[in-house]
Amino acid sequence: MTVSLPPNVEEIAQKSSQLLASISPNYPTCELKINEEQTITIPSNILPQLTEILHQIAQGNKIKIVPIKQELTTTEAASILNVSRPYLVDLLESGKIPFRKVGVRRRILYQDVMAYQENVDAQRRETLAELTAQAQELKMGY
Repeated sequence: MTVSLPPNVEEIAQKSSQLLASISPNYPTCELKINEEQTITIPSNILPQLTEILHQIAQGNKIKIVPIKQELTTTEAASILNVSRPYLVDLLESGKIPFRKVGVRRRILYQDVMAYQENVDAQRRETLAELTAQAQELKMGY
């Protein structure tokens, strides 16, 4: 489905995200007026997610919504991690990312891919902090 967006979509998204962020989620539901005749009711606990979506659009970023429990193919998971499919298969077979087999195909939960990515990112930050500390001890100008 193709959706045509107004030319000032980023500006509209920025204003909308700021307004949504200011709404207190103290009520179980929230009503959004679509036009003079239509109003929709949404659960208030999804306001932070809607705010983040609008914030990303305001910054000109494309977004994709993926259900956390969605199963991915090896190609999809490799794309998310920005690695080759054979490398991902090695990660799966070594037990670094859980998966299940459906026939001969491997299926990986999206949440497991993201957990692996967060772990890798945390390890990178830790290594970078160590290297920075070493550089400062050696007075390398960092």
